Amino acid sequence: MGMNKKKISKWYDGGIAGSIAVCFTHPLDLIKVHLQTQESVATGASNMAISIVKTQGSRALYNGLTASIARQLSYTTTRFGVFEALKKRIQKSPDEPISFTQKMLLGAAGGTIGGIVGNPPDLINVRMQNDVKLPVDQRRNYKNFFDGMKRITAEEGALTLFNGVSMTIMRSVLMTVAQAAVYYQSKENLIGTGYFKDNLITHFTASFISGTVATAATQPFDVLKTRLQNAEHGQYKNFLDCAVKTAKLGPKAFYKGYIPAWTRIGPHTILLFVFIEQIQKINYYVYTKS
Repeated sequence: MGMNKKKISKWYDGGIAGSIAVCFTHPLDLIKVHLQTQESVATGASNMAISIVKTQGSRALYNGLTASIARQLSYTTTRFGVFEALKKRIQKSPDEPISFTQKMLLGAAGGTIGGIVGNPPDLINVRMQNDVKLPVDQRRNYKNFFDGMKRITAEEGALTLFNGVSMTIMRSVLMTVAQAAVYYQSKENLIGTGYFKDNLITHFTASFISGTVATAATQPFDVLKTRLQNAEHGQYKNFLDCAVKTAKLGPKAFYKGYIPAWTRIGPHTILLFVFIEQIQKINYYVYTKS
């Protein structure tokens, strides 16, 4: 009688993998934020990147990285942690498959909680990334994530850290469903064809599908969330007011930064799941009798 080894997941795998992945994709996220908050529609992604480097230097592409990593450690850890914890509760055994509907519900639950937990670092991340676009006398100049938390709490009140939280939750639900549910379902379907194995090619293919779905589903909410979080006090009355004013710029305004958003979410999703799979492969195995 032999022994089989099977990968098991830990609640913190997503946060670790996300933190590593964002170090590669942060410049793309920064460009996306700049495009979403501009009032004109003339500047493209490549021109925006060139402008940032010319005016601020190449290091400006990593403005807000500490907040971005903090966001992954809170937001991604929570949404994937909740997903995995609930998944284990409804499974009778680690090998028992769950339906796509169940995966979507788990993703929605994880996304809801993750959106709340991750809103403060997300807000600080957006502000730090967009700071270089403001006039010098209006820049916030947060030194890092912790300085941003301290100053926002002292200067604007702690509740300001949750500006745009409704949008963050909506986006987080869509993102988690599109990423986690679509990834694991795609992986199961690919392996089920008999042409794919549980290897890097399958992980890449499933995560590519997941990232593409995630971008299409979340982009309008991401634009509104970014505008709400970066707004001056009183600029928007509420989410609906923000949506109406954005709509006046034309339908394309809801998809500002779509290409860099896809370019960011796609690679980030691929790296996220590849790293999750590798972390589990290296560290987490349970041995069972065959």
